[in-house]
Amino acid sequence: MLETTNLRIAEFAPLATPRQLEQELPASESIRQMVWQSRDAISTMLHGHDRHRLVVVVGPCSIHDPDAALAYAEKLKALADATREHLLVVMRTYFEKPRTVVGWKGLISDPHLDGSSDIAAGLVLARKVLRQIAGSGLPCATEFLDTVVPHYLSDMVTWAAIGARTTESQVHRQMASGLSMPVGFKNSTDGSLQNAINAVLSARYAHAFLGIDSDGTSAVVKTRGNQDAHIVLRGGASGPNYGADDIAAAAVAVDNEGLVRGVMVDCSHDNSGKDHRKQGAVFSEVVQNFASGQRAILGVMLESNLFAGKQTWVQGVPPRYGVSITDSCIGWDETERLLTEAAELVGKSVRDLDPGRVAPPGPEARAD
Repeated sequence: MLETTNLRIAEFAPLATPRQLEQELPASESIRQMVWQSRDAISTMLHGHDRHRLVVVVGPCSIHDPDAALAYAEKLKALADATREHLLVVMRTYFEKPRTVVGWKGLISDPHLDGSSDIAAGLVLARKVLRQIAGSGLPCATEFLDTVVPHYLSDMVTWAAIGARTTESQVHRQMASGLSMPVGFKNSTDGSLQNAINAVLSARYAHAFLGIDSDGTSAVVKTRGNQDAHIVLRGGASGPNYGADDIAAAAVAVDNEGLVRGVMVDCSHDNSGKDHRKQGAVFSEVVQNFASGQRAILGVMLESNLFAGKQTWVQGVPPRYGVSITDSCIGWDETERLLTEAAELVGKSVRDLDPGRVAPPGPEARAD
């Protein structure tokens, strides 16, 4: 018989089901409580019931060294606790990286950094990292690129991103409509905002699509829609879009869709010209904009690592500790300074606008 299927498939490798991996590495009740509360806090801010804090999604561009990521998380947890009255800090735990052509695709795809594509080990490692970071009480954020991955990790994720390359994808919009956490859609790489707005609208609706269930069985997935989707300004080929006028225009667009605080700003990528040394200036300007009264801003994103800059990934060569192998990051000292200054500025603006206000609960407590 003449074969006409799977002609370019080299192998089908067995994989544990989402349920099996969750049973092997379960989320504790304290993790589930923290995840639920931090998601709820962001939702509360997104819809305008908490207008006085900023979400800060900060951490490595991508995690390639779990030990360095955990060392970073320990520092960030202390900083998050110190600034929690004015900032809700969420750590970037990015395990998947979209590539323009080829390159390292992230910890899940290539956990050994040797091209072996041991995805089974990558999923286990990613879940272990999430369990340790979330177990410390620090909320986690990630970008979902492969639509199967959320089944393995989403129970420990507070906030998710859909990247600029996939914001227009119907598959990802459908997936987002069923995710259990707030989701930020980035504007397209050309700088267009309308695609992200369309994605937010699409994700709000119920969808039905092909997928898998927790037992890995093929299924028709029917969603209820996600009312906690928003846009992320990351600049584009047309230039940056973090300025006051850009945010004001974006604020009008999201307000028309009923989102009170539906704008997050990514201080990296085209907003910084892909130069990590410019992230701090972008961050400070956005925080100042918020402090000056632009309450449509939900939060900011920073790419940060233990040490500044990036290194070129060479397969088989051990990378330097604490330095990104994907996008350039700011270092820890600058991160600590920026978040401390931001908390002080946000706090001052809140006191000036509402002198009698009582301080809100911390990020691990329910905002109401």
